[in-house]
Order: sequence, then C-alpha cells, then structure tokens
Amino acid sequence: MRGTRAAMSMTQQTLLPVYDHRPGAGPTLVFLHYWGGSARTWDLVVDRLAGRDVLTFDFRGWSRSSALPGPYTLGQLAEDTLAVLADAGVTDYVLVGHSMGGKVAQLVAATRPAGLRGIVLVGSGPAKPAAQITPEYQEALSHAYDSADSVTGARDHILTATELPASVKARIVTDARTVTDAARTEWPLHGIAQDITEHTRMVSVPALVVAGENDQVEPVDVLRDNLVPYLSQADFVVVPHTGHLIPLEAPADLVEAITAFAPAA
Repeated sequence: MRGTRAAMSMTQQTLLPVYDHRPGAGPTLVFLHYWGGSARTWDLVVDRLAGRDVLTFDFRGWSRSSALPGPYTLGQLAEDTLAVLADAGVTDYVLVGHSMGGKVAQLVAATRPAGLRGIVLVGSGPAKPAAQITPEYQEALSHAYDSADSVTGARDHILTATELPASVKARIVTDARTVTDAARTEWPLHGIAQDITEHTRMVSVPALVVAGENDQVEPVDVLRDNLVPYLSQADFVVVPHTGHLIPLEAPADLVEAITAFAPAA
C-alpha cells in the first residue's frame, strides 16, 4: 500500500489529512483508523483486497497529518473525512471505521452523504459510552501513549489477544507516538465519553458491526448493548480469538466480513 499514494493536490498539502487512494473496483472502501493508529494500520487488510478501490488516510494530528492544526474533535475528524472524499473524487463508497474511527464513521453516516452505501464498524467506539468510561478511567487512558514503554504495555496487555509479528508490534508503537499532544489526549479526555446516540439513530444505510471475541477495549457485550440498538439496519459478527486490534490480529477474517457485506460491483 505504501507505493500507491496518490499525488497530493495543493489543497491536500495545505488543509487536508494526507491520504492514499488506490483505484480499483468499487464501491470504494474508505478506512478510518483507531486512536493510536494511522493509515498503515490497514495495510494487512488492504493487501488482501487486490483490485478493490481503497482509500486510507491519517487523521488530523496523527502520523503524516501530525502537522495539521486542531481542533481534533470527532466532529472535525468527520468533516475531514468528507473533505478527503471530495478531494479524492470518491462518490460511491463504504466507510470502514475501527475503534475511534468507527465513532467518526457514525457521525459521517448520520449526515446521510450522497454516495454512502454502508458502514462497517470494527471494534467501534459505541454510540452510548460504556459504564466503565468514568473520569478516572479517562485520565488513566490519556497516559497510555506517554512513552514507548507505556504503548508496549498497552499493546501487549490490553489491545491485543494474539501474538503479532515483530514488525507489526514495532509499527504499533511508532504510530501511537507519532502524534501531536492535543490529538493524543482528545479521544481519551473527550471523544470516548461523547454520547452520539442521536446521531447514530440517524444512520440510514446498512451497517455491519464487527467485534473481537476477546476485546478488552470494546467488549462484545458493550457493542451489542451500546451500539447495535441505535442502528436501524445492523448485522453483528464476532471474530474468534482476537482482541481490539482486529485489522492487525485477524486481517483475513476481517476482509471476509467486509467483502461479504460490500462486494465489488
């Protein structure tokens, strides 16, 4: 995927998050990464989608988009998503959002944009925050990526439930540390606790909710109780054995679920 980056327009260079658009069969699969991730979080998934039209990007404040100014709110990330789609000329697409990116996908879909066919919510932040999201939890979470050691601890003991290759493990640490401070703390201190149920109820396209069987961050029961009921058309799939980082832990299973939900036209 790293060699498929589209030439950046002047608009993108100055205002938009950096994105990669690989042309292919539609509808376009638009991937939104998790808190701590980047566009390359999706590489193992995208590599298994040969021939598909695919768009990935680094959220404002993260990775190649780390120089972009705030705000870094969920609302701003949703606006950025629509702006990237317009800049890339994508008019027929499915949003695939992981964790924080799933919550952004819900906000985008709530605006009922033309061309949106459906949404895939992977270990997504739920519409209604879980009971465990207390101020104390948020404060502790805001320090999860303070250092390479803290990221490593979160990766090995909270984020994953399977063993990953060394190169992927190293990438997780690098991505979580390549971020502006304000973007890094926005999600744990604010976005994770934001109740978006009224927005999610406005989503009118089909949805697929994908949960990791052993996800400690967004457990199966939280997604079943705090997300699915607010979607008018939702299927629910549980990926066996995996933790929260489903795109990295079980990319083949995720691709199977995505392509069944959104086959190439």
